[in-house]
Amino acid sequence: MVNIRSLDPSASPLDYYGAELRRLREEAGLNQAQLGDIVFCTASLIGQIETAKKVPTRRFSEQLDAALMTGGVFSRLVGLVLKSQLPNWFQPYAEMEAKATYISTYQAQLVYGLLQTPEYARAVLSVDHSDKLDEMVAARMERQRILEREHPPVLCVVLDEATLHLEIGGAEVMRKQLAHLLSFLNHPWVQVQVLPFAVGQHAGLMGSFTLLRFEDDPDLFYAPVYGGGHMTANPQVMRERSVGYARLQATALSREDSAALIARVMEERYGHQPGPAVA
Repeated sequence: MVNIRSLDPSASPLDYYGAELRRLREEAGLNQAQLGDIVFCTASLIGQIETAKKVPTRRFSEQLDAALMTGGVFSRLVGLVLKSQLPNWFQPYAEMEAKATYISTYQAQLVYGLLQTPEYARAVLSVDHSDKLDEMVAARMERQRILEREHPPVLCVVLDEATLHLEIGGAEVMRKQLAHLLSFLNHPWVQVQVLPFAVGQHAGLMGSFTLLRFEDDPDLFYAPVYGGGHMTANPQVMRERSVGYARLQATALSREDSAALIARVMEERYGHQPGPAVA
């Protein structure tokens, strides 16, 4: 039996998406099974999305737009839906990140979210979000779309060497993640540097942080804390952390030497190991 649960479209972006899907499907004279056949999914999935029980993917949304000839309605809505899946405390930062023209970040343990592979992100997020893992991974991948814009932000990343050695998700996941980092070597707007262990004490010892700069808004400082994050536009904090970040960049390996270190760790630590000999 078709689920006809009433929805409050104003309750959330997910509810609005579901209500619009039901409305436009019915206007097209299609039942859930018929639409499912067109977009290559089950009637059950259509029903779950219409009743806000399941989060749609971007690919699904693009298929809906083509099937229902909506002019891109669902491709536009899905960004809001996926953003709403981020933790409440993180959403304000994600909104500012998406508006920034310059992003400068130091990461002490993990690869920055904008550069994570889906597999690496899944392993990281599984620690605290196993109940909605697919949605969280999709939301993190959606954040990365800002790097695909016609005018993307400039992204400067300094990774502590520890991020290369902390095995997240297993050797194969790490190998793919480090290969992904290497793919940015010649990217015009992304710079990845590694801060080697040999540096000793440095300006990032207090932990990971990010600086966001904008065309017209005040600069922002952001630092993750347990169960949340701290964001401020305090000029003195920006002054101190900007100097600290400049020192980190100056101390870190060059772009080319960083790539060489990443490649070496990828092969030596996460390279394919030969299996046991067969008698």
